[in-house]
Amino acid sequence: MDKTLLPIQDIARKLQIPDQYFEQEGRYSGKVKLDLLVDPGFHRRGKLILVTATTPTASGEGKTVTAISLTQGLAMLGKKVVITSREPSLGPVFGMKGGAAGGGLSQIEPSERINLHFTGDFHAISSAHNLLAALIDAHLFHGNDLNLDPERIAWPRAMDMNDRALRRIAVSLYSKKDGGGRHTGFVITAASEIMAIMALAKDRKDLRKRLSSIVIGVTQAGKPVTANDLGATGGMMALLTEAILPNLAQTTDGTPAFVHAGPFANIAHGTSSVISQEMGLRLADYVVNEAGFASDLGAEKYFDIVMQQAGITPSAAVLVTTVQSMRNQGEGDFERGLPNLGRHLEILKGFGVPVIAAINRFPSDSDSDLKRLAAYCFERGVKGALSEGFAKGGAGAKDLAETVIAAMDANPAPSVRATYAFEEPLVEKVRKVAQKVYGASGVVFSAQAKTKLEQFTGWGYGKLPVCIAKTQYSLTDDPKRLGAPIGWTLNITNASLSAGAGFVVVISGNMMLMPGLPKVSRAVSIDVDDSGQIIGV
Repeated sequence: MDKTLLPIQDIARKLQIPDQYFEQEGRYSGKVKLDLLVDPGFHRRGKLILVTATTPTASGEGKTVTAISLTQGLAMLGKKVVITSREPSLGPVFGMKGGAAGGGLSQIEPSERINLHFTGDFHAISSAHNLLAALIDAHLFHGNDLNLDPERIAWPRAMDMNDRALRRIAVSLYSKKDGGGRHTGFVITAASEIMAIMALAKDRKDLRKRLSSIVIGVTQAGKPVTANDLGATGGMMALLTEAILPNLAQTTDGTPAFVHAGPFANIAHGTSSVISQEMGLRLADYVVNEAGFASDLGAEKYFDIVMQQAGITPSAAVLVTTVQSMRNQGEGDFERGLPNLGRHLEILKGFGVPVIAAINRFPSDSDSDLKRLAAYCFERGVKGALSEGFAKGGAGAKDLAETVIAAMDANPAPSVRATYAFEEPLVEKVRKVAQKVYGASGVVFSAQAKTKLEQFTGWGYGKLPVCIAKTQYSLTDDPKRLGAPIGWTLNITNASLSAGAGFVVVISGNMMLMPGLPKVSRAVSIDVDDSGQIIGV
């Protein structure tokens, strides 16, 4: 590591970050102070490139590697560029998927540290989340002055690890106070509303407002109770005051990288922090920002939630696709899987943004299949370029970088649009996403979901955007239904309120908020050698 990575001060100098705005955290990472955002010398000047993908396989399609190599490729072209990436969760790192800092010659470094504790942001978020949970149960124990209904408390506990045994638990056993023996559970930290809040907050003032607005449950009379009602805001702010600062790191070749926040894209909005993106747009000509999973999840939520809340409009969208993804979508038949690619291209075109296809090459891919992917995109008016970042780093994405720049230059002021307006009813927002994005013919709401959406509207939250939680393995709500189905119905089973994050979570199917470890997890291959070097991540 010492021989290949640059001191973090050198990375800060590449972005011309003034010393007074930078705090070093070890030799290879540091945090950037929020003061930079209010300095009149740093105004928005860059263009944001959103990186998304076609429907992934369980092992992923190399979207992170492609986003990193695109950043490296732009740097090779002499562009001032930074990538804004999410912080990995320990759950997948020790579970099935492994690390999430890229791979090969396109990684964000120090990758082992980033994949594990890094600067402690996830731990701070877990602690703030659990402080609120502890205050709720303490309030019940000490008399329940707010008259909380213990059976309708909506705030679980959180930890950053896959642990299925904690999905459903009982707390305060044998207590005769309010809430004695009540049922609750744990969610993984990436699924915490505080993680979504951290990723969407614009500054500390906005963070405070969002934390105060968290609805933790209702009174016996059915009125919402917030974190502010419990007096929890200050303590959570104290735990999060350093975590809100974006982390500066570097790619394998020394290109600047922001790594900050980590909400999942199937149950939250799935992208790095708004603050890191805002900083990038002030410090660089181009910001490469990855959105989780496929265009029906991360990209849709970027355009409909992040863009509308933060006012950051992408200048281009890069769709990562692979031969293996198309073969998987065609249940072994490559040609039969191509309509899935076509559907994702249409989804992105529907947002009005220039679209470029990144064809991520794997060693087993044939030239004929790769050419077919490029031809399929070209037939639909989208230029494609090979992406070989894993094997070649920035050089493997130079053509992709040139194609992206050309697409933005050809359409410098695209008319980018969201799927719906905030003023529309919640059910109508869901219908529009289902029909315009997923390709569904209609939506069916369960009685429980209908009741909750009506309740949230009655409480004054009807103008929030919707964050639809569904499987990442299909355009539909059925993970086994592949390709690009038409004539199907989206089933909405439940809904929950994330008032602090500023969206209503609408659940389709049975979404898992606390994953479990596989029979043989990656934990068995992760270790430390005698020199203290982490291996196997």
